[in-house]
Amino acid sequence: MKYNIHLVGVGGQGVLLASTVLGNAAVGEGFEVAMSEVHGMAQRGGSVQCSVRMGQDVLSPLIPRGGADLLMGFEPVETCRSLTMINRDSYIVTNIDPVVPISVSAGQDVYPSIGEILDAIRSVNGNLFALDATALAVKAGKAITANSVLIGAISAVKGFPLSRERMLDSLLEVVPSKAREINVKAFELGFESTRAESR
Repeated sequence: MKYNIHLVGVGGQGVLLASTVLGNAAVGEGFEVAMSEVHGMAQRGGSVQCSVRMGQDVLSPLIPRGGADLLMGFEPVETCRSLTMINRDSYIVTNIDPVVPISVSAGQDVYPSIGEILDAIRSVNGNLFALDATALAVKAGKAITANSVLIGAISAVKGFPLSRERMLDSLLEVVPSKAREINVKAFELGFESTRAESR
């Protein structure tokens, strides 16, 4: 068994933390794990991509085009840009809260509507779970826990090989002790959101 997860977002959204949570959870489950990360000007809101591969006989951290079982998007346009990584059997979990680039703020570019982005994603793959992770994080107590919302959300996806309990334990190992309660709430809100859509 091999399971491939491609994570995308922009700097500051917690993409690298999420990949660490996934990697640690997979090791705890007894899987072999290989990870890679590619990021540009992450501190300035640049694109961030990570790959996490788990299972048996995992030899390379790189996921071939169309080889991701799960695409985890922290920003909707970044999710759309990475659709070449999935196939028609893959699942997509994305935050719908945009991070507007400086070029858009300066009037040089136009950011597409969320409806247009989601339509473009669904035209490639209908296994989409789109949630406002930022709003759910605010509901949990802090917007910064949006990554915990998404970690919870992927834990409810059909065929995801790691248990809810394993993922939550792995998350709590890397967050500050004073933030544990808020992160548990965020994780559970994400999990329930995806589980509700799966029914």
